[in-house]
Order: sequence, then C-alpha cells, then structure tokens
Amino acid sequence: MEWRDQGILLSVRRHGETSTIIEVFTPTQGRHLGIVRGGTSRKIAPVLQPGAQLDVAWRARLEEHIGAFTVEPVRSRAVTAMGDRMSLAGLNTVTALLSFGLPEREPHVPLYHRTQSLLDLLGQGDLWPLAYLHWELSLLEELGYGLDLSRCAVTGDRQGLVFVSPKSGRAVTQRGAGEWADKLLPLPAVLLGEGDASDAEVAAGLKTTGYFLEQHLARGLGGKPLPEARARYIDAFSRKR
Repeated sequence: MEWRDQGILLSVRRHGETSTIIEVFTPTQGRHLGIVRGGTSRKIAPVLQPGAQLDVAWRARLEEHIGAFTVEPVRSRAVTAMGDRMSLAGLNTVTALLSFGLPEREPHVPLYHRTQSLLDLLGQGDLWPLAYLHWELSLLEELGYGLDLSRCAVTGDRQGLVFVSPKSGRAVTQRGAGEWADKLLPLPAVLLGEGDASDAEVAAGLKTTGYFLEQHLARGLGGKPLPEARARYIDAFSRKR
C-alpha cells in the first residue's frame, strides 16, 4: 500500500531512538499518521516543524498499518511563526484544532485548501484574524456542525439577522427572538461578511464559533476538551486589541 501527496505537517512526536511519528493533513488522504525513519537527525528534524508544507510518500504492508513516510520540504513556515507571537499562536491553534477534530484518513479537500491559504497569511496581522474566523466557520461546516446564517429560523427573513441559536446554529432576527433573545448567541456582522471587520467584531465572532466548537464539535467527539492552543490564541488576540 502506498500513496504520494503534498500536505501540511500538524504534529511531530519522538518514536524510539531516532525516528518520529508525524501527523499530516493532505487533500486526498486527510489526516494521516506515519513513521519517519531518522526523523530526529540533523538533516530531517529541521524540516519537521508544524505548519510546514511537505511532499510526502507513505508506504505500508497493509492499509491499516501506521506505515512509514518519506518527506521532502516544500515550504517552511517556521521563520514567520517564530518571529511573531501572534503568528505562532495562530499556527499552533490551526494545527491543534485539525489534529483534534479531523477523523483519520478522511479527505476534506475544501478545508485543506482553505487551511493552506490561511497559513500562507501568517505574518500579515491585518488580514489573519478575519481569515482565521472564517476558517473556524469552514471547520465547523466540514465536520458537520456548520452554522446556517442565510435566513431567520423563526420568520424566514434574510435581513436584520442579529442572533444565532445555540442549539441549531441558525440565525435569528430581533423580532424572531422575542423573549428568548437573552438565551441566544450574538451574530456580529462580520460573520455575515458585512461590516468593517474590526477587532471587536472579530472577537465577538470568535466567541460564537468557540461556543459551537466546544459545545457541539467537542461533545460530538466524546466530550474531549478543546485544545488549549485556541484559548491561548484568543487570549493573545484579546490583549492585543
């Protein structure tokens, strides 16, 4: 069994004396693990930095085996990330959430390409927060917990959408909310692709997407807590504003 693809390195951990187990996200194979022989060597270790774009070839005797990777670097993102704490926090958040949420060996092609585009924005602090917010929306959508923000769940109106139902993920207007307004989540205009996308608006959007990541995605995965990397990024972003 073998395949070759290009992917994003999500994580690395030591395996034995000289090898590592890496986790990559590729468009055709999804999240996939494998052993890199000699992965701790001076030649290969610098290549195996989370966020790196790699050309990978995987081989195993049987499909269900963990198998072995050979890797070639395509693009490193380590220098950009290490040079800026917000970039590093953002990179760690993306790789941690993908490791956390993606099922093994299941392709998610649109999410892969959106992730690649997002990571290519590392270091562009004026663009990253909004792009990251919309990436979280895409992550929820791809994993079956997408928000329906097209029309009010109660009235059917397409205008005046200001809330999100925490249960259904559907948008609600002020009129539709009625006496239940205080039990709904905010729907900032930035989640609708409108408004000036200020840091305050993005932060409000992240609060809403964070609810669905924690209460829907995480619970759907057996109640595992969300990766701490996301909380650290949100904290850093809030202090930056």
